[in-house]
Amino acid sequence: MGDDLLSPDEINALLAGGGDFGDVDEISASDAEQLAKVADTFANSENSVINMLAGKNVTTNVGSPEIMTQEEFAGKFSEFPFLFSSTFGGMDDLPLALVVDQKGALTLADLMMGGGGAQLPEPSDLYWNAAQEGLSQVVGSAFTALSGMMGGRRLMPENTTSALGEEGWRALSLEPADKKIWCSPVNVSIDGLSPFNIWTCLTLDNALDIAGNMRGDKKPSEPAQTNSPMGGGASMGGGRQNAGPAVDVRPAAFQPLGGGGGGGAPSPIDLIADIPVRVTVELGKARKSVSEILALTAGAVVELDKMAGEPVDILVNGKLIAHGEVVVIDENFGVRITDIIPGGAARAS
Repeated sequence: MGDDLLSPDEINALLAGGGDFGDVDEISASDAEQLAKVADTFANSENSVINMLAGKNVTTNVGSPEIMTQEEFAGKFSEFPFLFSSTFGGMDDLPLALVVDQKGALTLADLMMGGGGAQLPEPSDLYWNAAQEGLSQVVGSAFTALSGMMGGRRLMPENTTSALGEEGWRALSLEPADKKIWCSPVNVSIDGLSPFNIWTCLTLDNALDIAGNMRGDKKPSEPAQTNSPMGGGASMGGGRQNAGPAVDVRPAAFQPLGGGGGGGAPSPIDLIADIPVRVTVELGKARKSVSEILALTAGAVVELDKMAGEPVDILVNGKLIAHGEVVVIDENFGVRITDIIPGGAARAS
C-alpha cells in the first residue's frame, strides 16, 4: 500500500474534525470528537457574551483545530496578540489560554465600555482590562457548559490574568516553547464590524485529559489527571464503552443546579446565569469639544442633558434596560427602579 493512502484511524480522525494528518498518532477519533465539543462550547459562549455586549447579530464559526508547538503557534501572528490566561478550578488548575489579535481585543474592550466597536480606541491598560473582563465572561459561560458535559463536575475559572504579547511570547506562559498544544480557532463576525479570531489553547496532554473526563473515563468524584509528562493519553484507551452511561448520568447530576425539579434540559439562559455584568446608572450626558475639556478646572460645572428630577438611565453592559430615581441608603447612593424597558434598548452611540 502506498504511503499516500490514509489509514482507517486517519479517516476517522478527519471525519471527527481531528486536526491534520500528522497528528493522528497523538489523538484518537474519540478524543477528536470530544475536543470538537469543547471547541463548539467556547464558540457558543463567545457568541452569547458578545451578542449581549454588542446588541447586534453575532456569528461564530469554528475552524479546524490544530496541534503544534507553542513556538509554531506564535509564528502564526504578524503582531503581538492579546493573551488571556486562566486555569480550570476543579481540575487541578489545568492552564487555559484565549489568544486574540489586538484589533479583536480592542473591539471586545470597546463593547465592554459601552461603545459600538466601530471606532476602536488607542491601546491602553484600561481597555486591556476591559477585554480581560469580556473574556472572563466567555470562560465562565464555557466552564458552566463543560461542567454539565462532565457529569456535573464543578468547574470555575481561577488565576485569571491577561497581557499583550511581547518578544518570545507563548500562549501558555508557564509551558516551554516546544510544548505541544491543542489550538481551536473561532472566527467572530459582528454585524457592521471587522471579523476577528479567538483561539482556545490547551496543552495536548491536558486536552486529552479533558476529553477523557467528557467521555466518562473518569467519574466526577475522581481526582483529575495532573499536568505531567506522563499525563498525556495514558488513560484515554478503552473508554468508549462508557460513553452511553456518561450521557445518561449527565442530566441527573446537573439538573439539581437548576433548582426547578422537572425533567427537561436547562434553558440557554442557565448557561450564562452566573456571569457577572456591569450595571451603570447614568445621570446624564454632555458633548464637549477637546478644547472645552482641556479648559476644565476644579470647580467647573458641566451641564448635562437631563433636567433636574428626570429619571436616570440604568444600563447593563451598555444596554439601557430601565429608568429610575436616585435615593440615599445610609451613606451610599442607590437607585429605585421606576420603569422597566421591555427587551432592553441599545445604548445610543
